[in-house]
Amino acid sequence: MRVLPLLAALALTACSRSTPAAANTESATAAASAPSQAAPDAPAKPVPAALPDVVARVNGETIDKADFERAVMELEGRAGGPVPPDQRDRIYRGVLDQLIGYKLLSQESKARKIAVADADITARIAEIQKQFPSEEAFKQTLEQRNMTLAALRADTIEGMQIDKMLETEIAGKITVTPQQMTDFYQKNPTQFQQAERVRASHILIRFPENADAAAKESIRLKAAEVLRQAKAGKDFADLAKRYSQDPGSAVNGGDLGFFNRGQMVGPFDEVAFTLPPGQMSELVETTFGYHVIRVAEKQPSRTIPLDEIRPQLQQFLEGQNREQQTQTFIESLKAKGKVEILI
Repeated sequence: MRVLPLLAALALTACSRSTPAAANTESATAAASAPSQAAPDAPAKPVPAALPDVVARVNGETIDKADFERAVMELEGRAGGPVPPDQRDRIYRGVLDQLIGYKLLSQESKARKIAVADADITARIAEIQKQFPSEEAFKQTLEQRNMTLAALRADTIEGMQIDKMLETEIAGKITVTPQQMTDFYQKNPTQFQQAERVRASHILIRFPENADAAAKESIRLKAAEVLRQAKAGKDFADLAKRYSQDPGSAVNGGDLGFFNRGQMVGPFDEVAFTLPPGQMSELVETTFGYHVIRVAEKQPSRTIPLDEIRPQLQQFLEGQNREQQTQTFIESLKAKGKVEILI
């Protein structure tokens, strides 16, 4: 079974409720990678509460209950919560369909004897390891998933074989023309609406969870001293690098980049969207600690011009084409193979 993206260690900004979207097309991209779904007017076939040891066979090879449950847990991890009971049948069927498709692709890549260079395999595993803050964190994640380094390597090889086969199979079918981008842009204007945004920096002085009044006052005094230095003209970025306890932004001089209203915790959000550009706040208390916020820039809500979004749009449409061509290829493998669904 292929290594899923959840192996990546994601570092969240200390005061953010969620990671900021990389582009306005991100939600559509996420939808393209979600498990296939039954049509809204065609309810999914019920999935039994107790699953058998084998949930499907693909050309005689089994998809075990353990593999299925691990895939569901990965999906729940990415979603940040358990599968809603009223969506269980639809989501479970989608997960099973993905596993079947992946099994078919794996079998076909082996049948074609797709080879991957050892150097490329080693480089890919090194990329995975780099997503973790330390070697120990990487090993702990493997242990939590009951996975050995040898198993990770085997999964990586399998995934790379499939990727190489698909690249050969569909590479010429995913090209997007300028006219197609223009047509999509004109037909989907709401996809390119950008809400009001603020770019701000902050310095965070944390206090422990459940800190008593005396402890919070001591920390407030430390934060007040940092604020005094900032008001006295000390470089804000240098102060953030020296004092801020938000590791995600401190290395960048406290810069949080652009964020939308509602993305940050309440008090932080309110101050950031109230301050004029170039202004600095007093101390702002949140559940994380005391912040000093400086607003750098504000952007009003707008429609993003096509020329500005063109690279991301091209990437998104190519991704859509890739998903469609991959699914078509999987359906062709189903048609010539034997798939038995046992739930």
